[in-house]
Amino acid sequence: MTRDDLFNINASIVKTLVEAVADNCPEAFIHVISNPVNSTVPIAAEVLKQKGVYDPKKLFGVTTLDVVRANTFVAQKKNLRLIDVDVPVIGGHAGITILPLLSKTKPSVSFTDEEIHELTVRIQNAGTEVVEAKAGAGSATLSMAYAAARFVESSLRALDGDGDVYECAYVQSDVTDLPFFASRIKLGKKGVEALISSDLQGLTEYELKAVEALKGELKSSIEKGIGFAQKQPVAAA
Repeated sequence: MTRDDLFNINASIVKTLVEAVADNCPEAFIHVISNPVNSTVPIAAEVLKQKGVYDPKKLFGVTTLDVVRANTFVAQKKNLRLIDVDVPVIGGHAGITILPLLSKTKPSVSFTDEEIHELTVRIQNAGTEVVEAKAGAGSATLSMAYAAARFVESSLRALDGDGDVYECAYVQSDVTDLPFFASRIKLGKKGVEALISSDLQGLTEYELKAVEALKGELKSSIEKGIGFAQKQPVAAA
């Protein structure tokens, strides 16, 4: 399925589900994992605004899968233990909007220009890689389930008072000039406690160009979601 196919099916589903959340548990953390996340999170935000219960700190687009893939591919490439590797992934959750910040990898490792390009493209297209490996008979369902479980567990730890919970997520943000952007966040009892904007400082020339290149596509995806939600009146409680 293309992202447009997914939008046509999932936009209405997300809208209906978020209406129900707004009516029944408006203070819940909402994790949106239905693609295209770049558009479905803005849809959710608009629905919550129309219902008068929008809290940007409690609405998350789950981009954990991109981080899991980045960590895995870097660990394999550099013969590191996966548990030790942490690569921040910023931008959005589709194609070129997925940007692994390989220069910010922990532990600190060096990459050739060729490795940076190869890894970046592989992380961006990993979903297609899985579909092709399954010869069209399925997609990255288990990887997505693992990513969802990890993000939910992090949220539960934050709600329980753990003061050291960080994940990458696609949220309402002011770290760029776009209204929504994925970056590392600190999670707390009330949701997003802080946006870690320092990850966007001191980027390499490759990364800076990639950030500029992804903005147009991400902007149009956000506008598509907002436009859909504004044309569809929300149901009364």
